Amino acid sequence: MGRRAKYKFQQPFVEKVLSYIYVLIGAAIVALSFNVFLLPNEVASGGVSGISTILNGVFGWEPAYVQWAFNIPLFIAGVVVLGYQYGIKTLIGTIFLPFVVFLTKDFEPWTMNPMLASLFGGMGIGFGIGIVFRGNASTGGTDLAAQILAKYTGISLGKCVAIIDGLIVISAAIVFNIEKGLFALIGLFVTSKTIDLVQIGWNRSKMVLIITEKEEEVKLAILEEIDRGLTKLKSYGGYTDVERHTMMVVVDQTEFTGLKQLVRGIDPNAFVVVVDASEVLGQGFKTFPDKS
Repeated sequence: MGRRAKYKFQQPFVEKVLSYIYVLIGAAIVALSFNVFLLPNEVASGGVSGISTILNGVFGWEPAYVQWAFNIPLFIAGVVVLGYQYGIKTLIGTIFLPFVVFLTKDFEPWTMNPMLASLFGGMGIGFGIGIVFRGNASTGGTDLAAQILAKYTGISLGKCVAIIDGLIVISAAIVFNIEKGLFALIGLFVTSKTIDLVQIGWNRSKMVLIITEKEEEVKLAILEEIDRGLTKLKSYGGYTDVERHTMMVVVDQTEFTGLKQLVRGIDPNAFVVVVDASEVLGQGFKTFPDKS
């Protein structure tokens, strides 16, 4: 009894420590990717790092100082204007990322090919930010600016992020050249896709809706042969107005072919709709993330 209680007490503490480690590791990966890929190739793919790349190219200003100069006031403004705390982890990410940029500023570039820098720099930035998000934090910067802009303009947050990053990319195209602006767009795209990959993972599930005259047979086969639960939804035919049940089942990608063959074998006339499910939480799939 005492040992179990101790474990329950320690587990949240361990998870909280891990979330801080995520923030530190993620911020370090972002900073390293910036210094060895993006900065030397003048790829300003959005965010405060993109602003620091442009200002470094125009005035020669130290990127780490520029990032501190933007990140810290934006964090304070976010707390004051938006009226809620972002938490100590976001503050750590806001300060630690430029610190690692400063520590790694003398690292040799890993490539001087702008295309490779856009691709691998975008991947590195996205991977690092995705890890920071896993720690339920952020690295601050233009994300906070976008939230402030959204509050006062009524524009959606997604559009505000796109506007700010778009202005940074356009500025890069003006300051450097059109080609550098295009490389910045590539880096921005790769970053967003990599963040999604880190957040959601490689595994994709399928949500399958099945309407069949042999409902009980299909249901038993799914429960016993596929070993998945299902949900029965009450539905009505649009033409006949006859009540029937639609079965909803979620399966892994590897199980989908077996499910399709199973339904076809029982009822070749079944009506089946398949939808990609990017993330499924709950029994038999991923557990819900920690709130820390």
